[in-house]
Amino acid sequence: MDGNGRWAQKQGAARIFGHKSAITSVSEVTEGCAELGVEYLTLYAFSTENWNRPKYEVKALMELLVYTIREELPTLLKNNVRLRTIGELGKLPERSQKELREGIRKTENNTGLNLTLALGYSGKWDIVQAAKQIAEEVMAGTMQPEDINEHLFAAKLSTGGWPDVDLMLRTGGDFRISNFMLWQLAYAELYVYNDLLWPDFRKKHLHEAIISYQGRERRFGKTGDQIKELVTKAE
Repeated sequence: MDGNGRWAQKQGAARIFGHKSAITSVSEVTEGCAELGVEYLTLYAFSTENWNRPKYEVKALMELLVYTIREELPTLLKNNVRLRTIGELGKLPERSQKELREGIRKTENNTGLNLTLALGYSGKWDIVQAAKQIAEEVMAGTMQPEDINEHLFAAKLSTGGWPDVDLMLRTGGDFRISNFMLWQLAYAELYVYNDLLWPDFRKKHLHEAIISYQGRERRFGKTGDQIKELVTKAE
């Protein structure tokens, strides 16, 4: 969700104004995904690297997180959305952690869209913490090195049990992953909005990306002819 600061600067306002204005965009993409039957939506809300931003901006972002969860909770419940989080949540202020726990508890029985907030998250951190879990189990004798494979490793990630990413959207025009879900994005389709900053994101932009996705051929290492053959057999 890139471009909040740049958007605010274009308005002649402080960067935090852009973050506040982005709440509408979060509502739009969440409601849009719920309406379309999307099962998993992950928002990269705060990266590990974002802790290096000016202290006043980090503080304002944490306060905004608390406010947003509280304000959006009735809508999440109405739309049958389940709230989840991934990342180093213990580093967040206690007030933010408390609000997150409350939102997760109140929506845990919802069966619609799984909305995940990535907070204090990085793809490198996720891979390292998975490797540590595996190393500890090997040292404890509950796992053998030969047991380790791609599926076991994926299960140890913070997204264990979830499907890999199908489509990654990025506003702001930058063509990079920025340390987001490095393992899970292995075969994801990417969609970058060149001239769109996150506070201006609306449902029509979500639809635009999904229409593009529907027209792509996902080969997963196979040839186009092999994919066509598999599709023919399935039909």
